[in-house]
Amino acid sequence: MKNLFLTLFILLFSFSIAAKKEKAHQSIILAGGCFWCVEEAYDGKNGIISAISGYSGGKKVNANYKKVSAGVTFHREVVKVTFDPKIISYQDVLKIYWKTIDPYDENGQFADQGSHYTTAIYYQDKKQKKYAFESMNWFQSVKPNKRMIAVKILPFENFFPAEDYHQDYAKKNPIRYKLYKNGSGRAKYLKSQWSK
Repeated sequence: MKNLFLTLFILLFSFSIAAKKEKAHQSIILAGGCFWCVEEAYDGKNGIISAISGYSGGKKVNANYKKVSAGVTFHREVVKVTFDPKIISYQDVLKIYWKTIDPYDENGQFADQGSHYTTAIYYQDKKQKKYAFESMNWFQSVKPNKRMIAVKILPFENFFPAEDYHQDYAKKNPIRYKLYKNGSGRAKYLKSQWSK
């Protein structure tokens, strides 16, 4: 009987610790064109727990690649980035985002055009909204430009994970991914903006 109580106590204690850790993590939903590229930008970064490709912002109750790419659901391709704020700040997570996109393109990103490829930061509370606008100001201060930033800052509505074959695409298909990133014009643009 003692062993049973001890086992139950250990299990409950373990669940409590796991729940606290999960609550300590934060997430942000980012639209930056092709979700493969946004996801890859966060892979392996210190403090990033996960980066999951998916769909957000549409009015339909679910989303899949076929419907989203046809433009019938009005979702954007996004990445849900979960991070540990003790290791990487919300602001630094957003700095990675700005260094991954062309913030001036109103119609999509690089070779990918259409509403489902447009940029957005989806905030989940007032604090995230504040940080999102501050990050936009940070970007304008380090990359001053007369052009209007096209990135929308919007309230979070929904998130639907993308199909399995889209997850970790850069890791699972490194050659195809590299060809796509270079061929789309993203790699060249980002190098020209941030390699100096």
